[in-house]
Amino acid sequence: MKTPKNILKQHNLTPNKRLGQNFLTDKKVLAKIIQAADLLSTSDVVIEIGPGTGILTLELAKYAKKVIAVEKDRKIAEILKNILIENNIKNVEIIEGDILKIENSLCHSRPCFAKGYDEASESGNPDNKHSGSRIPRSEPRAGKCGTTNNKNYKIIANIPYYLTSPLIRKFLEFENQPEIMVLMIQKEVAQRICAQPPRMTLLSIATQFYAEPKIISYVSKKSFFPQPKIDSAIIKITPRNTPPFSLPLVRGGLGWGQFRDRFFKVVKAAFSQPRKQLVNNLSKGLNLTREQTEKI
Repeated sequence: MKTPKNILKQHNLTPNKRLGQNFLTDKKVLAKIIQAADLLSTSDVVIEIGPGTGILTLELAKYAKKVIAVEKDRKIAEILKNILIENNIKNVEIIEGDILKIENSLCHSRPCFAKGYDEASESGNPDNKHSGSRIPRSEPRAGKCGTTNNKNYKIIANIPYYLTSPLIRKFLEFENQPEIMVLMIQKEVAQRICAQPPRMTLLSIATQFYAEPKIISYVSKKSFFPQPKIDSAIIKITPRNTPPFSLPLVRGGLGWGQFRDRFFKVVKAAFSQPRKQLVNNLSKGLNLTREQTEKI
């Protein structure tokens, strides 16, 4: 297979900086991604985000039952279609579009997570129905794309910095979460996601509330074209089936949804102004006096 550089040159194209395009070129990295994704069964359905010129796509097609490759760049998507035809690959479906905007049968969201994860609104109806030990899912609803109705699927992606948080949030909000997510992201971002106290951030708390992240390997910046300024990391994110704490902490008849909302409201308030004292942030974010906050 030709290198991404040669493929782009052949079609008179250059990497799109606006989309943060850095194409993987090191084939040695492919084995690490495949192993991290546990692609040992031909029944696996994989959603690959940002397939580019297909260096990873062709490898995934060897192991997975089906690969759904979502590519935002129309010209790159057309190139990849031709590459698949040339290589007689028939178990890959290409979808041209923005993964954050595509709606399909996997898009069953749990909006309460978004409230704690970014700058989304704090309003919404609390979910009082769930007080068991499992993390509740929202009710399924019909999608628009209908690409796959498979309940078990895996996410594999080589994504730019700007897409990392929204993408993780999107799939951890799904009613039908992926089995695992294997992402190639900036090294520093991967370290922040996996951070432990006292170095945790809003991103790490929100991710670890719903999943267990683990850095699999670091990848040199020399493994990409064009070469980025910093190294990357392969991170594996495994969604939890149960909360990362004991539910007896939910006291006073507080439903799961209410607890979740309040938890993220407190966390969001705590991180609102990192350089200020925690008590001041909580007082302002929770509309309490300093004395009330200190009593809590």
